[in-house]
Amino acid sequence: METYIAFLRAINVGGRTVKMERLRELFTGLGLDGVRTYIQSGNVFFRTAETDRAALTARIEAGLAEGLGYPVPVMLRTVEEVEALVALDPFAGVEVTDEVRLCVLFLSEPLPPELELPAASPKGDWEMIGASGDAAFVVMHVRGGRLNGNPATAFPPSYRGTATSRFFHTTAKIAAAARKG
Repeated sequence: METYIAFLRAINVGGRTVKMERLRELFTGLGLDGVRTYIQSGNVFFRTAETDRAALTARIEAGLAEGLGYPVPVMLRTVEEVEALVALDPFAGVEVTDEVRLCVLFLSEPLPPELELPAASPKGDWEMIGASGDAAFVVMHVRGGRLNGNPATAFPPSYRGTATSRFFHTTAKIAAAARKG
């Protein structure tokens, strides 16, 4: 049995509130084992013997859409994949200050090769400093006490995937919590 981390997009943002108990019920109802959640931002740990990740993702997305009444994109990663991502130390050399946040964008599809990195927003709200397979690494700049801009605007129109973001330090905590399972 493999342990997966489901990174859910658009959970508890934009007026859509989902209790973690409800998420656990929905995942358990899909026949997944050992379902646990971590913080309120849509991180679900579970075990399954299913090996077709695309089919598993589609099944979870369909179950969430049916159970919640709206689509929820899902990015599945194994614990080992998330640990390897953290071990890359993609933000080495980036000075963290009160105005800097380090983010990982979990991608449903790899970025297209025509996207040249690094890329930055015209207003300097963010810089996408690199990518590795199904993740992109973004330095966000706090302006007026807020994070502004959407790094996904750097994706060319040819990109057909979706993304969800987590702070890098939270990503490390998510991997550690999933490992404890």
